[in-house]
Amino acid sequence: MTIVAAVQMVSTPQVGDNLATARRLVAQAAGEGAQLVALPEYWPIMGMSDSDKVRHAEAEGAGPIQDCMAALAREHGIWLIGGTLPLVSGSEGKVLNTTLVYDPQGQAVSRYDKIHLFGFNKGSESYDEARTIVPGEAIGSFEAPFGRVGLSVCYDLRFPELYRAMGECALIVVPAAFTHTTGLAHWEILLRARAIENQCYVLASAQGGLHANGRRTFGHSMLVDPWGEVKAVLREGEGVIAGALDEAFLAGVRESLPALKHRKL
Repeated sequence: MTIVAAVQMVSTPQVGDNLATARRLVAQAAGEGAQLVALPEYWPIMGMSDSDKVRHAEAEGAGPIQDCMAALAREHGIWLIGGTLPLVSGSEGKVLNTTLVYDPQGQAVSRYDKIHLFGFNKGSESYDEARTIVPGEAIGSFEAPFGRVGLSVCYDLRFPELYRAMGECALIVVPAAFTHTTGLAHWEILLRARAIENQCYVLASAQGGLHANGRRTFGHSMLVDPWGEVKAVLREGEGVIAGALDEAFLAGVRESLPALKHRKL
């Protein structure tokens, strides 16, 4: 079995403070035996405005945020899925919202740029990620010792075709900063659906609380098994959830209900 963990944060506009929090919580996860740890979306910065992250954008391979992730993976000997950070996009005033994956030696081994950009407008709540983010174009995954890991971010969760395109995964990760409104309505049911239909584990690492900019994120970081059962959850606030990937259980689900082999489209 492999132990995996999701870090939940309530990130602030201060990058240095968020780096310190991530160091503490990743160390906690590693101390609990986690071999793979996922950070949430926007973990390095939740600015007072959408444009704040543009000022902290890094070029791939260089910068304090990436240095922190590489050092954490190397120090603890873990696979680290770095939630998302802003990377330079080449478009003025916009960034890429990027997941970087580090191996236990601290080497960057995979990258995924968030494809689907969140837009929501209801009453006093309004979000439009396309104002400051350039969408990615390529599906992301990597091979871990226990199998393929599919990479997705937050709003991607509403697009099941993305997960089908990843192929057969042992684990899908979903770093997120779901709003409290949409999270309350749809977060758990979508995570469980992705686990059930893809017959794999789903590890969701979330932002979870009231941020300095007034935004309230839903939290509920969780691990869901291939039968759709929630194995661990953290409702709100900073912390860590962890659980085991049982490869025998995963194989048993696929053997007893071979839905992936029954696909026609």
